[in-house]
Amino acid sequence: MDRHLNRREAVAAALLRLAPRLPEFEAGAILDRALASPGLRGAAPETAAWLCLLAYGRHVFTDYDALLDDGYDRDSARHFVLDDLNAALGAWGVRRLISEEETERETDGEG
Repeated sequence: MDRHLNRREAVAAALLRLAPRLPEFEAGAILDRALASPGLRGAAPETAAWLCLLAYGRHVFTDYDALLDDGYDRDSARHFVLDDLNAALGAWGVRRLISEEETERETDGEG
């Protein structure tokens, strides 16, 4: 079987475990992002799925980018969107919500 297909299936399965109520369209966008990210190529499927889920939720379902555009630094912007990000994660069935400390430790390189 094609190695890329195996990776795609593994990340897709991890994403489904992490966010069982994630709409198919959102899951496809997150999966594509995880597979296209050079920094996540060697990451475990769960790690790639989790980091891309966070980045996608932050960029698409919060005011994170607008805050950055307004001059806030990444840590401050992440602080201000934390509740909205956790609301999106919760709606997708994610049981592990993000704490303030975790936003400071993220190393996804995706924002």
